[in-house]
Amino acid sequence: MRFVSLIALPLLVASASPAQAKGCIRGAAAGGVAGHYVGKGHAVMGAVAGCVAAHHYYAKQARAQKAARARQ
Repeated sequence: MRFVSLIALPLLVASASPAQAKGCIRGAAAGGVAGHYVGKGHAVMGAVAGCVAAHHYYAKQARAQKAARARQ
């Protein structure tokens, strides 16, 4: 599992734009705290999941804003 994390996390960070990286940091912080309260060793998995979820949310929001600008 750690091997996958060592490969996936740098690829995710490298592909994120600055606005989406901000969401990733927020999501990772929230996921890390939530994972910490779930149990031992889950903080890292929570941080990764939070980063992915926030990245997806901000990318979706950016696409919606781009589409709204195109309609005007």
